[in-house]
Amino acid sequence: MLEIVQVSTKDRKQVRDFIEFQYELYRNCKQWVPPFRNDIKTMMNIPTLFDPKGHPFYQHSKAAFFIAKESGKVVGRIAVMNNRLYNEHHHSKVMAFTLFECINEQIVADALFKAGFSWGRERGLNLAIGEKGFNTFDGYGILVEGFEHVQSMTMSKYNYPYYKELFENAGFTMEVDFNTFDLPEELKKFRIPERIQYVSDKVQERGYLTVEQFTNKKELIDVARNELIQMYEETFKTNWEYYPWTDEELQFAINSVIMVADPDLIKVIRAQDGRLIGFLIAFPDITKQMQQAKGRLTPWAMLGMMRGLKKNRENLILNGAGVLPKYQGRGGNALLYTEMRKTVADYNFDSVEICQIAETTRKMRSDMEKNLGVVVRKIHRVYRKEF
Repeated sequence: MLEIVQVSTKDRKQVRDFIEFQYELYRNCKQWVPPFRNDIKTMMNIPTLFDPKGHPFYQHSKAAFFIAKESGKVVGRIAVMNNRLYNEHHHSKVMAFTLFECINEQIVADALFKAGFSWGRERGLNLAIGEKGFNTFDGYGILVEGFEHVQSMTMSKYNYPYYKELFENAGFTMEVDFNTFDLPEELKKFRIPERIQYVSDKVQERGYLTVEQFTNKKELIDVARNELIQMYEETFKTNWEYYPWTDEELQFAINSVIMVADPDLIKVIRAQDGRLIGFLIAFPDITKQMQQAKGRLTPWAMLGMMRGLKKNRENLILNGAGVLPKYQGRGGNALLYTEMRKTVADYNFDSVEICQIAETTRKMRSDMEKNLGVVVRKIHRVYRKEF
């Protein structure tokens, strides 16, 4: 008999059942990258999603977690949320959902969605959108193309191909696609067109735009806390996924990213007056080390990750790039692209993956296809359904 249980965050067994289900579901999947269990968050003093008193999301919003059980065995799960700040900013009544995992049984998926819809209705919500996580760095959508490729660390989701059918059979339709791109296999093909290089050189020679790099994490934290968030808001405040972060959420995001950040691979672009107008965020790919750790952060796993962050030059993941709209046609995009190329060349990466660019950013996608020669590697789809 199928049973849907709302998880109590105070019940350790229920929380453990919710967390552990994905490790069982993907046990033999070579493309899946197991996220670290709560131990990494405890060691880094980062509260978990199951900590309503500590996680900054709960200072302004509510969430609930459900598991599906059949004959006592967990067969599915989902998390739903009412992000009050998001709904106030967009004048909407959205129930976002994330962390969906399910066996290949439509009846189980339907029951999980039904439980989420019921929770949403009780709070005056009427539109489900997901997957959409608790913050910007959780990644968006379920995978609908590119199942043969390994997951990009945990910056986007891996799931089985049947998920698309579970969603669409339940009446969900597409909200937006996010594309992950590859640069050509031979990076020597990654040549910046002469006109792009010329514009990039000129804006730097004239001091109109300059590139700033970091020598340590303290510098990076200072800029992220004091400037990057303001630029993020200016760049993305009209995007469908945006909502204004609290100071606590900003600090949470900084703490989360800084764990895997290499200051050498993060750059910002400044205007002549010193104002921050662009950014480029990249990470060495430590997917192999995370797979080897199997979700457990032992001392050996930590050592492997640290070595991977410093020495791995097999694959570079670009997971954040943007220029204020005012500067995109004034050399900002040109400088951003040449800095991408410079990062690849300076550190001798074998391959480059540009992670999760919304298809709605058509100009950026067109620019990258034309000037960088990128090709689509994976597609993640965000779905919607009125209820």
